[in-house]
Amino acid sequence: MITVYTLNDFEQWDNTVRSFKDYDVYWLNGYVKAFHIHGDGEPLLILYDDGATRGINVVMKRDVAKDERFKGCIPENRYFDISTPYGYGGWIIEGDDTDKLFAAYENWNRRNGIISEFVRFHPLIRNYEKCKDFYEVIQLGKVVHMNLDDPKVIWDNIISKNRNMIRKAIKNGVKVYNGRFPEIYEKFRVIYNETMDKDNAEKYYYFKPEFYASLLNDMQDNAQVFWAEKDGKVIAASIMLHANGRMFYHLSGSIREYGTYAPTNLILYRAAMWGCANGCKILYLGGGLGAGVDSLFKFKKAFYKGDDLHHFYVGRKIHDPEVYEELKKIREETIENANFFPVYRG
Repeated sequence: MITVYTLNDFEQWDNTVRSFKDYDVYWLNGYVKAFHIHGDGEPLLILYDDGATRGINVVMKRDVAKDERFKGCIPENRYFDISTPYGYGGWIIEGDDTDKLFAAYENWNRRNGIISEFVRFHPLIRNYEKCKDFYEVIQLGKVVHMNLDDPKVIWDNIISKNRNMIRKAIKNGVKVYNGRFPEIYEKFRVIYNETMDKDNAEKYYYFKPEFYASLLNDMQDNAQVFWAEKDGKVIAASIMLHANGRMFYHLSGSIREYGTYAPTNLILYRAAMWGCANGCKILYLGGGLGAGVDSLFKFKKAFYKGDDLHHFYVGRKIHDPEVYEELKKIREETIENANFFPVYRG
């Protein structure tokens, strides 16, 4: 009933994912491959199918012993934890017998040494709903999306101040283009890293050239760069993902000195128009930092007047409570963040 696909099974992996009505880009083989290169763990696609109910879950598997804080304390290749890849994931389930699915899944986790699991559920497909009886599900902040039904709907949903910013960018000669080729991904990398420097971002948010090469080569139908130019100079750029009628504002950066020209505002508007023309119904912008209502959230909210915002949900599951407590004891005097999950990595 449980079948597990690895990165090498890319054809079976993606065929399985695309066979689900609500699939999205975060479950695709090429997407998780980039984050494997980034060092986030071993990607797995877990399929459950009993003929009546079926489901898929995409995870990154990590060996707890390879965490620097456990080196020499526990043997390698014995204890693991799993989490959603960067972005969203969790179970997509078709059918009603979730009890049977989760019983089989729990058995699989125990047999494979999985101690704990952290899930970031997909806000748009609301896949947390069929998982509430298995995971501890926690509601976090609101997230923003744009309705791409037609150009008028896109424009009418943008608040007036933001429309003026878009008009200003156009009036000042800012041009937006989109495409996918090595030079533009490299240009994006440089601008994005400069943005991370100015934001004092954590080391995790700096991605290697190999990461971008993977997006270019392994996401040929699902990722591209939208960039803004002023007088022939690239001043802002965003990586957009798209699959199954949805677009996602994935990564973004801009040169601060050109901020008064509002290049990112124009990028998002042009990306929405592209999505509308190419069969997408939603452009997902996300929320604020830490799911808060901050300046980033307010910037995104300026693209959508509607009140029908989705919430972001996460899920927690301890698959082996006994070992979980043992790992906590190993770390108990050096745990820095007791609210982190799993706490032994805090």
